[in-house]
Amino acid sequence: MQIGLEYGRAQEAGSSVEVDDLSLSRLLNKTKLNIERKRSFDERSLSELSINVRALEGYDSIYSPGGYRSGFDTPSTARNSFQPHPMVAEAWDSLRRSLVHFRGQPVGTIAANDHGSEEILNYDQVFVRDFVPSALAFLMNGEPEIVKNFLLKTLHLQGWEKKIDRFTLGEGVMPASFKVLHDPARKTDTLIADFGESAIGELHLLTLGSGGLYFSGIYGYPIEIQALFFMALRCALPMLKHDAEGNEFVERIVKRLHALSYHMRGYFWLDFQQLNDIYRYKTEEYSHTAVNKFNVIPDSIPDWVFDFMPTRGGYFIGNVSPARMDFRWFALGNFVAILSSLSTPEQSMAIMDLIEERWEELVGEMPLKITYPAIENHEWRIVTGCDPKNTRWSYHNGGSWPVLLWLLTAACIKTGRPQIARRAIELVENRLLKDGWPEYYDGKLGRYIGKQARKFQTWSIAGYLVAKMMLEDPSHLGMVSLEEDKAMKPLIKRSNSWTC
Repeated sequence: MQIGLEYGRAQEAGSSVEVDDLSLSRLLNKTKLNIERKRSFDERSLSELSINVRALEGYDSIYSPGGYRSGFDTPSTARNSFQPHPMVAEAWDSLRRSLVHFRGQPVGTIAANDHGSEEILNYDQVFVRDFVPSALAFLMNGEPEIVKNFLLKTLHLQGWEKKIDRFTLGEGVMPASFKVLHDPARKTDTLIADFGESAIGELHLLTLGSGGLYFSGIYGYPIEIQALFFMALRCALPMLKHDAEGNEFVERIVKRLHALSYHMRGYFWLDFQQLNDIYRYKTEEYSHTAVNKFNVIPDSIPDWVFDFMPTRGGYFIGNVSPARMDFRWFALGNFVAILSSLSTPEQSMAIMDLIEERWEELVGEMPLKITYPAIENHEWRIVTGCDPKNTRWSYHNGGSWPVLLWLLTAACIKTGRPQIARRAIELVENRLLKDGWPEYYDGKLGRYIGKQARKFQTWSIAGYLVAKMMLEDPSHLGMVSLEEDKAMKPLIKRSNSWTC
């Protein structure tokens, strides 16, 4: 985040890229991690592990090539485990085969390395979003150079002039993806960025947060955007300078964080008691003491919610517009809410309770449902435009995505529930390698390889590795998790809170 704030202003003309490493190295030295290494993890809580996720010292010593690793290509996970699962070595081999090089240096990983697919489309490009689990895997394995190279190139591309159909995008827009063109005759490499103009339906700019945004980024205030925005604001705070301008931004960010956490924790939270309260709401209230402040019509609650909601558990719902809620479960948004501490400790535990109580619906035979339930029939036609890829229980419409395994694992470790992650990883290890690392699975239980799923999907591979390494060494959680900010306002009283 700090790298983007300070370095993202750089401008350079031309289609080829040559960037000095010194600027990024200087910035990386400011943001250092000091995470105590743990060699085992049972059912203990996060506080017992003494994981200091705010400390920012000792990055170079931990993640230098001479840190965890001993040997050029020996994964630390395989080296430190007595009996590593055979999938681990296979996963590392596949991940390294996906590497993309620019002028002799690795700068990212392609989206998929599926040579059996007839259509490559843009799966042979480095996607900014898709590289996140790959970056985490390399960092956890003591290989920061590829991540540094990726950031340098991506932040440079951010400075390019960006136009789509004569529309000029904002200065801060990151490319959806980029590719490297090799010219053997001239012995040159050229970076080509895609800011959405080449994407299918030009939708990638809308879906950088998660696939689930296809059905709720569109209408407004989805849980994924809210949770990612909350985490981005929290990450930005320690990176700002303590001068007049910096202090002004700090004040504005703190105010926004307090407001966002207040509204999300009270207005977007749904559990059994809250559902029962909404069910009993009166409508057309006119008073400062009105309980149903936004005139939510109880009959708008879909029938499936009443059967889906357990007495123990809860989750953050999506949002569409005033008096119109999206009651579906969105995995990524709820996990990011846990990791960013947007959710209270009690809400975080309730989200994990929900996963345990509704294991068959949310996990099934292949982790993990990106959203639940699927939309179908008339609603599917209206929301998706009859999209054949997003039929019920497929792709972004209730499909099962193995990449979400690392987010589930991180949330499990933070809430002291590693047994949930182990159970999910066992399901993955039963099939994912045999099936060729598919992008996603279809069906109500995630039983079938997705009808258009690419094989050897890089983030499916990296997501598995990150999950395994976090379970082996829970101190890795410090890379993706923020501690609760005690200064945040407490959750407002349920009976007086509901919005959408």
